[in-house]
Amino acid sequence: MATATWNGVVIAESDATEIVEGNHYFPADSVRQDVLVPSATTTVCPWKGTASYWTLSVDGEQNTDAAWFYPEPKEAAAQIAGHVAFWKGVTVTD
Repeated sequence: MATATWNGVVIAESDATEIVEGNHYFPADSVRQDVLVPSATTTVCPWKGTASYWTLSVDGEQNTDAAWFYPEPKEAAAQIAGHVAFWKGVTVTD
């Protein structure tokens, strides 16, 4: 089971992550929605498409743009549709 933790709190757990470029993409329903704050940030990956971001909010602290997802991934990355990945100090263990 893969687990994502930040600020001492588990924010996602799943035994069905997709691993792409070394990142665990968690199914959206395995991520705590109450810690996600929408962000206006987007980035573009040439083969995955346009990523959108969330800021994590845990126990009064924020980690800006620490979670990302592809709302409409390109065909080459179709397996990560509906999945969320983490970075910026989020610890992911499996």
